[in-house]
Amino acid sequence: MKLWPFNTLIVQLTLLVIAALVAAQMISLWLFVDERSLAIRAALGFEAAGRAANVARLLENAPAEAQSAILEAADSPLVRFKLSSRPTVAVDDYSDGGVVEMRVRRLLGDNKDRDIRVELRQVEGKILPLPHLSGEMAEMHMAMMKGELSAVEMNLSIALSDGDWLNVETRFERPPLQWPFYSTLTFAVSAALILIVVFWFLLTRLTGPLRRLASASERLGRGEAVLELPVAGPLEARNLTKAFNQMQKRLTRFVADRTRLLAALGHDLKSPLTAMRVRAEMVDDEETRGSLIACVEEMQSMVESTITFSRGLINSEDTELVEVGEFLASLQKDIVDPFQITHGPKIQVRIRPMAFRRALRNLIENALRYGGDTTVIYEAQHQLLVVSVLDDGPGIPEEQLEQVFEPFFRLEESRSLETGGHGLGLSISRTIARAHGGDVTLSNRDGGGLAAQIKIPLSEDVSLSGEKNNRAMPG
Repeated sequence: MKLWPFNTLIVQLTLLVIAALVAAQMISLWLFVDERSLAIRAALGFEAAGRAANVARLLENAPAEAQSAILEAADSPLVRFKLSSRPTVAVDDYSDGGVVEMRVRRLLGDNKDRDIRVELRQVEGKILPLPHLSGEMAEMHMAMMKGELSAVEMNLSIALSDGDWLNVETRFERPPLQWPFYSTLTFAVSAALILIVVFWFLLTRLTGPLRRLASASERLGRGEAVLELPVAGPLEARNLTKAFNQMQKRLTRFVADRTRLLAALGHDLKSPLTAMRVRAEMVDDEETRGSLIACVEEMQSMVESTITFSRGLINSEDTELVEVGEFLASLQKDIVDPFQITHGPKIQVRIRPMAFRRALRNLIENALRYGGDTTVIYEAQHQLLVVSVLDDGPGIPEEQLEQVFEPFFRLEESRSLETGGHGLGLSISRTIARAHGGDVTLSNRDGGGLAAQIKIPLSEDVSLSGEKNNRAMPG
């Protein structure tokens, strides 16, 4: 299954930025809600403590007949006051209320002698409102809290001067999670601005130089001339571009020096060979003269092949976009011995026509010479053009399948030029294929015969149809 465009750098980085923004926003929202909840609880706790201290002071200063009225007036839906002879907070349940107890003592102006007990208890899950709420108030409360209450229940017992206890019970709910409109708008605007900056940076500063580098590398692999790339982008991209430019210069210089050396060597050998041929004509013994002349002619032929081989290394020919089927049909007309072409889908490939023609011609003529009936199949496999030349000959020993690509190596032991050639055909074919960014391989077919495959990469501007109908090479 193809993952495009999710496997591209810009999409992956964009998704990563969006995910980071969402995660940061969720954490910020959670912290905001938690702090907001703590602030509300603290405010409610201070308010309940202040009311309890005021009610306790009123009860201590009011006559007994007024105490009921004071308690009734102090009650609210979430805070209840009761006057009793015993505290609701037992000694065992007492917990240090901290700021709540300190606030009550400060408001009452008492020292540590007064007994003030605070019990705090966390309440989680689906719970009902306080039982003293009216039906309508309870429904409104449940609707506001959405039925999910996370609360702190506080029970407060304050000892009065007459020996009675003021018992206070209240509950502080955690507010439900809310996502205000302005928070959403702020997140959307921030995300949009960040994504615009990220897109601009990726498109102009990062992915642009990387795309140019990938395209230049592909053209260089096919043997095309590549101009020096402009150095742009962040430091890493600039260093990568500089390294590519240096590598390209070194490769070009190395190939050019090697080619000139080989061509000069072949050219310089022609003069002494010509002199040797003249001197051989002067030998009186006819048999010796004939043997010497044959040797000199063979050496001259090898020199000519060497010069031709060196010219095949020079990338002077411009590349062209050709249709493979038509290209092979044209080659079929130029080769005297007949061979078959199994036509596949229409495939266009960018090649140096004369060089690639020579590479295929060498493979086909070798197959016709040593294997008899020959069939040529072409297809596209994984962005590669694969041309297979199949024959029905005896094949090649497995240990020599690579050795035959060495220059001047011949399996035919007679050393006759009519039957064995100079041993440069396969070397030239592989050199041309590798100059196109591909290769030539040999393998023995099941049931007899040899399969020679030349593979070169399809360029970005390739036009390919009917790829699903590609055939696999027969065994």
